[in-house]
Amino acid sequence: LSRNESADLVESVLDEIVEALARGDMVKISSFGSFAVRAKGQRIGRNPKTGEEVPIHPRRVLVFRASHVLKDRINGRAGG
Repeated sequence: LSRNESADLVESVLDEIVEALARGDMVKISSFGSFAVRAKGQRIGRNPKTGEEVPIHPRRVLVFRASHVLKDRINGRAGG
């Protein structure tokens, strides 16, 4: 593939991942890890500078969990 075709392919894969996550689906990439969206409820936080309590509104956050294969490679262990 040309450089432009490769870039287009990568962009289309990333777009599919983003769309799946926006729908609330989990995305698993074999031997790499999984991405998911988690809902966090409202809570009270504290401004570290002033100590003032402030509400933190509910939101959705992206979470990543690395596969054991990836963790082993990062730590210099073969296999997986």
